[in-house]
Amino acid sequence: MMVAFSPGRREVSVKGSVMTAQTESQARAENHGRDAGEARGDMLDLAALWAAIKHRKLWIITPTVAALGLSFVAVNLIPARYTGEARILLENRDSFYTRPGQSTGESSGQQFDSEGVQSQVQVIMSRDLAREAIKRIGLVGNSEFDAGAGALSALKKIGVMIGIGGHPADRSPEERVLEKYYDRLLVYPVGRSRIVSVEFTSHDPELAAKGANTIASTYLEAQEAAKQDTARSASSWLSTTIEPLRKRLAEAEAKVEEYRSRNGLLVGANNTTITSQQLTDLSAQLSAARSQQAEAQAKAGLIRDAIKQGRTFEIPDVANNELVRRLIEQRVNLRAQIALESRNLLSEHPRIKELNAQLADLEGQLRAASERAVRTLENEAKIAGQRVESFTAALDGQKKNVSSANDSEVQLRALEREARTLRDQLEQYMQRYREAMARDTQNAAPADARIISRAVEPTEPSFPKKIPTMVVATLATFMIALAAVASRELLNGQAGAPSGKPQRTPGWVGGGTTARTDPRRERVAGLLTHGGRLGQITLDLERPEETLADLAERIDEPPRGMAPMVVVLDGGGDGATTARDLAELLSQRCRCIIVDLVVDGDLSQPGFSELLAGEALFSDIITRAEGSRLHRIGPGHAGRDAVLAAPDLVEVALDALCETYDWVLVAAASSDDSAVLAPIAGRAQGGLVMAGQVGNGHAVEAAYRLSDLTKAPVALVLDAPTVNFAGAVATMRQHDEEPA
Repeated sequence: MMVAFSPGRREVSVKGSVMTAQTESQARAENHGRDAGEARGDMLDLAALWAAIKHRKLWIITPTVAALGLSFVAVNLIPARYTGEARILLENRDSFYTRPGQSTGESSGQQFDSEGVQSQVQVIMSRDLAREAIKRIGLVGNSEFDAGAGALSALKKIGVMIGIGGHPADRSPEERVLEKYYDRLLVYPVGRSRIVSVEFTSHDPELAAKGANTIASTYLEAQEAAKQDTARSASSWLSTTIEPLRKRLAEAEAKVEEYRSRNGLLVGANNTTITSQQLTDLSAQLSAARSQQAEAQAKAGLIRDAIKQGRTFEIPDVANNELVRRLIEQRVNLRAQIALESRNLLSEHPRIKELNAQLADLEGQLRAASERAVRTLENEAKIAGQRVESFTAALDGQKKNVSSANDSEVQLRALEREARTLRDQLEQYMQRYREAMARDTQNAAPADARIISRAVEPTEPSFPKKIPTMVVATLATFMIALAAVASRELLNGQAGAPSGKPQRTPGWVGGGTTARTDPRRERVAGLLTHGGRLGQITLDLERPEETLADLAERIDEPPRGMAPMVVVLDGGGDGATTARDLAELLSQRCRCIIVDLVVDGDLSQPGFSELLAGEALFSDIITRAEGSRLHRIGPGHAGRDAVLAAPDLVEVALDALCETYDWVLVAAASSDDSAVLAPIAGRAQGGLVMAGQVGNGHAVEAAYRLSDLTKAPVALVLDAPTVNFAGAVATMRQHDEEPA
């Protein structure tokens, strides 16, 4: 099964003139030559490298085992260190009782952000707190921390004598311990939280736990002392400020009262001045007088109208008059008598006339009483009008007094504001002073932190970690030894190239041509006619690295950025190794393509002839057999003769392949004429003739003919087992001496 395959680098359509294609090929070689050449030169033979590593395995195993043993001894000889850990939670612990002036709902997170937590970490590591912790833990005189404990060693004495280091006695005990104290102390915030971890390390597990707990307790006490100092300094400042402020307030209030009395701005009820109260009273009295006047005038008018209409007795003021009621009663009695007497007496009777006269007199008295009521109301209206006039005059005068007193009140209000400000300030200071005095007691101002986890005596050492240390040391030594062996093999392989000509290192050589043994060099170079350009290579599939190395030595260095192109003539006969077999071997180690022009083959498949005619691209003609890595290009529909007849276009296409692959093999028939092979052989970096077995005179003749067409080395490829090539050379010489 044949599968179309794209080389992945570029697709070239061979169209147009030969000169244009050649120019483009040269430009591509110049642009990509350096990178492509270096990429091919840097490809490594992993199998050869692995074989070299196995060959030098003792160089890797010995240091690794030594590192394991040394690390085991080291972790058991190093004194163990234990770490005690205490954790502190930073939070606002003020409450309503410790800080009455603030809200109890204040969040503790507002006080300690990330910067605040880092600040508290630095406070715990401060030198003042360190000195206090050193005293409480008792590190002075401890040989683990105090360099001055015990006698000086001989080395330290020599250092002191020559001035390299100072004598421990020249420093205070706490200063001697500080350096070692900070080496054994670790303070850090725990994750994204307000928890601070305090770790203290010592050879003594009890001392490690005690140190962590003591440092945490000392920090809390320092925080409480700082708060008490703040409250004490605040109360001291307030005590010196309150007394002068009280005197200033008394002076301001005295100025207010003096100015008030001097300007007559005395305050009455409802905190208003006398003039303002008088103005208010006059306004109220004036309103009442006007109401009385209007009421009296209205009543008088109503009574007069009622009198004119004869409805005097319907007026409430007239009807309610005591005299009028008596007169009305008398009139009723007289009318009753007149009615009684009229039954017996005539109207001209004296008795009737007397009674009528009395009745008329009563009517006159009633009218007079009504008129007196009207006059009384009118008099009351006049009196109310006079009162209105007097109140209006008094009100106008009081307004003038009030307006004249406004300027004085403005000054008075300014004095009152100043006095009120001083009073508020004094009250605030007095409240703060009482709060500060309340906080200036023990446990009244708790620290803004608390210990949430106290250190316990550790049972496992924190250093050294025996198993991890041994594993890391062993693995590190193993990797270093492995890298050293691999680097040595690679460097030796690069250095083994001959000095006379740069040696190309193809990707399948496995890190470069290694040092060859003398017998192999002699075999590769043996059979040497035509100036040593004709050699012998044994194709041994059981030892492919050696075969491919021999092949690399028989190939000239290609132009920079190009892959080597090799002409392979198929002259081995039936059953011998073919050019296709050699290409398969190369494809296992690098990117290799074979242009198969030995026979026409299947003319139904597109091939090189279609590429030259511009009817197909590389991706259309490159095929790969299933399960194989070898890329192949056939002759195409027109056959191999059409391809070999256009050497210029073939050269352009081969240049493109050399830019893409690591090896390009052009397989041709050993019976082709020299004129046909000359253009291809002239630009090749090597020539191979598949001879099969020794004694193949046709292959030897083809090799000689090929060596005349190219300046590159030419070699015969023999099948294993390797045999002497001298007999084949003698046969070829006898063939040349025979007459035509």
